[in-house]
Amino acid sequence: MVVESGSELTFLECSGCVARWNADQVASTCGVCGSPLLARYSLSGRPLEVADIVGRPAGQFRFHEMLPIRDLSEVRSLGEGGTPMITAEGFENVWVKDEASNPTGSFKARGMAVALAKHVEMGLDRFSLPSNGNAALAAAAYASQYGATVEVAVPDHTPSSLIERIKEFGATVHEVSGTISDAAAFIRQRAAEANLFSLATMYEPYRVEGKKMMGYEIFWDLGRLPDVILYPTGGGTGLIGMVKAFDEMEQLGWIGQERPHMVVVQMEGCAPIVEAFRHQRTRALPWSDPEPTSAYGLLVPATIGDRLILRGLRQTRGTAVAVPESALAEGVRRLSVATGLSVSPEGGACFAAFESLRHSGWLTEDEAVVVFNTGAAENYDR
Repeated sequence: MVVESGSELTFLECSGCVARWNADQVASTCGVCGSPLLARYSLSGRPLEVADIVGRPAGQFRFHEMLPIRDLSEVRSLGEGGTPMITAEGFENVWVKDEASNPTGSFKARGMAVALAKHVEMGLDRFSLPSNGNAALAAAAYASQYGATVEVAVPDHTPSSLIERIKEFGATVHEVSGTISDAAAFIRQRAAEANLFSLATMYEPYRVEGKKMMGYEIFWDLGRLPDVILYPTGGGTGLIGMVKAFDEMEQLGWIGQERPHMVVVQMEGCAPIVEAFRHQRTRALPWSDPEPTSAYGLLVPATIGDRLILRGLRQTRGTAVAVPESALAEGVRRLSVATGLSVSPEGGACFAAFESLRHSGWLTEDEAVVVFNTGAAENYDR
């Protein structure tokens, strides 16, 4: 249990029209334009110095001033965050941030740890979300710690072993034919009928706060920022969060204006962000007829965070890569050999993208690179 407190949260800001909202009232998206809301903190007095963190317990709540929970004594932490940074053997200046070691086996634990804690603090106890599997598992696990109700909708191709684990935590699971977009449509209607608060990606402001801690931890792990970060992108909360973290770190005086080049990694059969980036659009068009993939976390035809993802790519002078399904197994194998890790298909996609960018010359061997493995291989067992 975390016992410290001291959040510097001050208000919520619309990422579209920049309207401000009360951070101590329950909110989903902007009531003016419908865009995602972002938590803003009091940073002018630099309330958190790097030296302050030394000696604090490992995990993402060590940066608690930059998280939204007012009273951390009631947080039910399962040990999320503080994940290892592994050197990729045989590859110069390459590290793998291994999110498989999080509770429930994926990076989704980070966002749910914060979102559930904050919304329970504000008096909510009935939640819903659509998911390709890992987010639903994390939501179910954390909801169980607060005695909260959660209903999830998942595509009917979600591994049965994962569905059973979600149910073991007491969540109600609705299996829906189609993709996560179909699951989202179903659960929106169900949430309206049953008065459930949505924890869907970027439809509330606090999952991104947990995910941004990956950015803080990369800086903490390396003692600096890398030159490039490759991130498997479905809904994009993690990438949005890391870009936000780097902006906060500059305001805190930890870094200057330098930023890692952020790289979106998607599958060729479902690559709405890649397509929008290539055509220099500010919004991504929904992907029609997405192709099945074993990297099911990347099977996201549309996301409300598209504008923020594309903005982050351009602000950091990054890029976006679509990986063919045929390269996935080899990407998993090579990343496993290089690290000894239990690698998710999304991690394999990231490594395949990394090698493609090295081969093309976009990446050089002199550049420090962080590749994300976002989940454990066992979460994909059928």
